[in-house]
Amino acid sequence: MPAQPYVRFQSPYPDRLGRRIGIFGLVNMLGKRGLLTPAEEHFRRTTNAWYDATYLNPTTVDPTVYDPTINPTAAAWFSPTAEHLLKPIPDYLAILAAHNLPCDRYDSPDPGRIIYEDPNQVVVVPHEAAPSIEPTASMWLPPTP
Repeated sequence: MPAQPYVRFQSPYPDRLGRRIGIFGLVNMLGKRGLLTPAEEHFRRTTNAWYDATYLNPTTVDPTVYDPTINPTAAAWFSPTAEHLLKPIPDYLAILAAHNLPCDRYDSPDPGRIIYEDPNQVVVVPHEAAPSIEPTASMWLPPTP
């Protein structure tokens, strides 16, 4: 039986440092720039607070997990058992679509070398020798008129 895949939602385009920003970072970027509607900002703040209360931030266990000099390409993936954490994702995707920001879904049983793991997520450094993982689905929609 094949391993259940880990799941990640991220930008299809790398940032200036070569990283692909995840779904939470993309929505938070819009919020920090003041580009969200009041309803979107309320959703962002309350749902981010729910995530903060629901699962552990890896940096509280290991502050070097996302250190750009140690793990510059580290990225978090949802564990196969974290289905409850995926329920708000469609609303994050709707916000990104309303602002014309694409976001791809990736599924992989082996997304990289695990540098952090808990019951809800893994943080990995992608395998350098492996071919890049292709997106499972692209979540881009043009903004509504």
